[in-house]
Amino acid sequence: MRASIIVLLGGAVLPTTRNSTGDGNGRPSRGGEKKSSGRDSAKKRVVVTFDNNQLLPRLLGEYDAHLALIEQRLGITAHAHGNAVILEGSEETCGIARTALESLYQRVASGAELTAGDFDGLLRHAKQEGPAANGQGQIATRKKTVTARTPNQSLYIDALEKFDLVFGVGPAGTGKTYLAVACAAMHLERGNIERIILSRPAVEAGERLGFLPGDMREKVDPYLRPLYDALYDVLPPEKVEKDIEAGIIEVAPLAFMRGRTLSNAFVILDEAQNTTSMQMKMFLTRLGENAKMVVTGDPSQVDLPPGQRSGLVEAIGLLDGVKGIEAVRFLAGDVVRRDIVARIVAAYEKAEAKGETGSSSR
Repeated sequence: MRASIIVLLGGAVLPTTRNSTGDGNGRPSRGGEKKSSGRDSAKKRVVVTFDNNQLLPRLLGEYDAHLALIEQRLGITAHAHGNAVILEGSEETCGIARTALESLYQRVASGAELTAGDFDGLLRHAKQEGPAANGQGQIATRKKTVTARTPNQSLYIDALEKFDLVFGVGPAGTGKTYLAVACAAMHLERGNIERIILSRPAVEAGERLGFLPGDMREKVDPYLRPLYDALYDVLPPEKVEKDIEAGIIEVAPLAFMRGRTLSNAFVILDEAQNTTSMQMKMFLTRLGENAKMVVTGDPSQVDLPPGQRSGLVEAIGLLDGVKGIEAVRFLAGDVVRRDIVARIVAAYEKAEAKGETGSSSR
């Protein structure tokens, strides 16, 4: 019989036999009896213990849903027993799972509520090598703390703090706009800026909104709804309404930026792939003193007329390497909506690389 290792959180090490079909406590393992193999012999059995049993339901989720996510993401087995979680898999993956569990246990102990997204984000970071693996970026407003769920989101949050002009480019569902709005709200609450300006090109109506009924806000609301949704999620609703009425938060179509100088502000241009070259130049040159500007978009979803080059694609190329400007590129693996969305994006990207779809950055 070959011995494997049970690693306890306190550092104690206990031997156990590999041919045991139980979990070390007299019960069958979840996967049932398996034949020994060279691969199985490389597996480790790690027991992670916790001080407070009452916190475990919040840590592990309903019906241990968070453990199921760990199993799915890391390819290990994980089950709870008393005040412990038993992990079985490779040494590396068990180490990643243990780090995630210990980190999130501390969050629960501090009073935070966890979601499956918190587990998913921490696991993604733990598997990453390089600068983004150093920790999850966070944006804190009075209403909530937003934690990066992918390494590229952490890089993006870091760029939002360090650079005056940031491009966030990539597929839908990667958090480009939401994180930018959350960062703007944080700076407004801290008094670093005096106002937030959110804009989108209203391409669907050709930016000719006069024929629509209602006042200006009612005319443009259908095109700017995603920006409002992000605002209401990171700020109290009453504050959003009050600040919009006072002009502290301004949501307007891109055409209304012409001729202005945007100072002491956090300015966000969303869906920027639908700007023309002249519109992008006009917008970028609005940047005034003590202002930050974020430009987000997906070059694969351009709605401009055929033959019209996207101002976003052009600007990223022209401004590459310019001091004070940073571009963060998100990938299909950064999609933080449902897993199926990431698979859809990956399928389209694969088809586009083969020239099999009509999508183009033009």
